[in-house]
Amino acid sequence: MNISILGGRVVDPAQVLDQIIDLHIQDGKILALGDCPAGFQAEQTLNAEGLIVCPGFIDLGSHLREPGPSYKGNIASETQAALAGGFTQVCARPDTQPPLDSPAVVRVVRERAELAGKAKVLPLGALTQGLEGQLLSNMSGLQAAGCVALTNLRRPVQDNLILRRCLEYAATFDLLVIFYPEDNALKGSGFAHEGSLSSQLGLDGIPETAETLAVAQTLLLVEQTGIRAHFAHLSTARAVTQIAEAKAKGLPVTADVALSHLLFTEASLESFDSNFHLEPPLRSEADRLGLLQGLKDGTISAVSSGHLPHEAAAKKAPFAASEPGMSCLEVVLPQMLALVESGWLNLGDLVKRLALAPAKLLGIESGALWPGYSADITLIDPEASWLLNEQTGFSAGQNTPFWNQPLKGRVVTSLVDGEIRFNLK
Repeated sequence: MNISILGGRVVDPAQVLDQIIDLHIQDGKILALGDCPAGFQAEQTLNAEGLIVCPGFIDLGSHLREPGPSYKGNIASETQAALAGGFTQVCARPDTQPPLDSPAVVRVVRERAELAGKAKVLPLGALTQGLEGQLLSNMSGLQAAGCVALTNLRRPVQDNLILRRCLEYAATFDLLVIFYPEDNALKGSGFAHEGSLSSQLGLDGIPETAETLAVAQTLLLVEQTGIRAHFAHLSTARAVTQIAEAKAKGLPVTADVALSHLLFTEASLESFDSNFHLEPPLRSEADRLGLLQGLKDGTISAVSSGHLPHEAAAKKAPFAASEPGMSCLEVVLPQMLALVESGWLNLGDLVKRLALAPAKLLGIESGALWPGYSADITLIDPEASWLLNEQTGFSAGQNTPFWNQPLKGRVVTSLVDGEIRFNLK
């Protein structure tokens, strides 16, 4: 279908573009920006006056819960939530049941995503078989099946020799490897930031060094093997410094931060609200400010949702016994707009961190509004006030501190391959 989006404020950092301009779509691709091309006739027009028009966002790691327990969510529900949050593509975590460690399971996920017809799904393959950290996965087969990167998440690899072999194998296929840095022995049974507050609350702590030691060790292996490495969900200011130093040395590394760690600190645990039971744990205010500074100066190139939906029972247990994770896909945009208002970012930075940077590090032709690119586009009303509740939310998980809280800024329309797949109107 031929579509014209008229009168919107188009923000595209790839083209250093921020102006009111029309956008035209033909056969699922971006045809042109500006004047209507000769011979083009729109079959549908979208009035975008007062709206922001930008590339669709790309999330670097959402749990879609399928295959797995359906009471926690499924591909259809979570990709619908993604569209409502402005995400036209989401990377699917491999810790499903069964895990994404074989081409057959990856193909099933992709087929179900196609059938759902919501946001695009980009599978992340398991670095080791069963995510058990002992045997290398079929990396070339996973890549051929459509995996955009490999990760073992927070599951420990048995020893550094096995990890080195994994990275050497991945390097031969130029595969991106995503690390969630955490030393399992130092983490122990902890689930809160180690410090005076965790001691006062009687919560087992996880020291900062559980992250920074893992980052340092991994960077040495990155230097030796030459792989493209991405560090996900950094939680400490010191880890940001380590990544900055690695980049200065020319190592092929990138990093992201989960939305929650830009907004909250360990102080949120004083209420024992299990929605703040997260991995990695919420840390100090100094760490939060360090993460924000890293985001501002570009050391942290992307923001991820950290979306991990749970059923109500999973969060009703006492804090220590509750399951970690937060449902976030639908609130990333308003919270990022709040960071823009507070001066940490500008609007171009927001789009870069949520769209362009993820596309670049994944090596996909997306995250921008160049003519010829797929028309994955998000339309945003930055002034809209709303509440996330049963009537407005789509994720199966309601495990979020933003439930029934006032939010400002909302996605109006999301297009995938030039097709309107979400529309408030």
